[in-house]
Amino acid sequence: MPDYVPTNAASSGVRLDKRTLKSIAARSDRPGLIYLAQWICGLLVTGALIWWSLGTLWMWPAMLIHGILLTVPSYAMSHETAHGTAFRTRWLNEAVLWVTSLIYMEEPLHRRYTHTNHHTHTWHVGKDSQMPFDTPMGFGGWLAEITGFALLRFHMAVFLNLAIGRYTDTMKMVTPEGEFAKMTRNARIMLAIYALIVAAPFFGIWWPVWLLIVPRVLGAPVMLLFTLIQHVELQENSPSILESTRSFRGSWLANFLYMNMNNHVEHHLYPQVPFHALPALSTAVKDQVPEPDPGFFRTNFEVLLVVLRRSLGLPTKAPTIRQAPHMITEGGPAERVAQRTM
Repeated sequence: MPDYVPTNAASSGVRLDKRTLKSIAARSDRPGLIYLAQWICGLLVTGALIWWSLGTLWMWPAMLIHGILLTVPSYAMSHETAHGTAFRTRWLNEAVLWVTSLIYMEEPLHRRYTHTNHHTHTWHVGKDSQMPFDTPMGFGGWLAEITGFALLRFHMAVFLNLAIGRYTDTMKMVTPEGEFAKMTRNARIMLAIYALIVAAPFFGIWWPVWLLIVPRVLGAPVMLLFTLIQHVELQENSPSILESTRSFRGSWLANFLYMNMNNHVEHHLYPQVPFHALPALSTAVKDQVPEPDPGFFRTNFEVLLVVLRRSLGLPTKAPTIRQAPHMITEGGPAERVAQRTM
């Protein structure tokens, strides 16, 4: 018998009749293609804003807006295609996975298999290969996470290990044996593309700097604030997704950028449900799951307050967002529960 219970709807005590789930989980190319077209059109508009504002102070807000539109959907789409649910057509799904993973900066098959493991062992210490920060989180950990420094360091180490054919224990644990050669090939190609982008200014080619490099740096904190609140302050080692995972209320813009992944509890309960059907899934299980936490800004603000207070040795009860009981203390030094795996 396995020494774990896979984390999903069954382990969380959530039930949905098979007919309803089958209808909600039906895959189609159309929603993904519409999203892709809207995203590309948005990038063309924000890219044009950068081009028109070059040489003025307006280029910086333009690059920030472009960067947010570049980074958040690239994360969300690479995540959705890693699940294989963005498109019904497999080659289309895999092509978009490759390109969006290039932007997000993670080898696509490594992304897929570590993420599958994350769903199987959601927030289980020593088993979940996608725990990006120590818990409980302090201000230093929060800063390392939202600046993107910690994630970039991890992804570059993954790229280099894969490129030279050195596979870590985590890679071996989560990856089918036959995939390693593909991962090494992908890593080498991607590293070569990154090298060309970095080298471009030395040959007088500056557009990658204004349209890719600087926007990617500026947009990364917003992307990481979206991902941070998925599990922060929640329960480790629980079989129940309801205890380990957070949904939050999203505006139309946040829902678009994040591809409805603000319904994160629902996504972890039924990861086979495509992004466009997550609102319908949320409605179908709303009586069985916790109320979503407040919107993106309020939830992140409360997380920041908590980590600041924890680092200062002050009480850590958040005003409104959900927290695991052991995350709420009356003050004093925080005892580490888990060390990051990313």
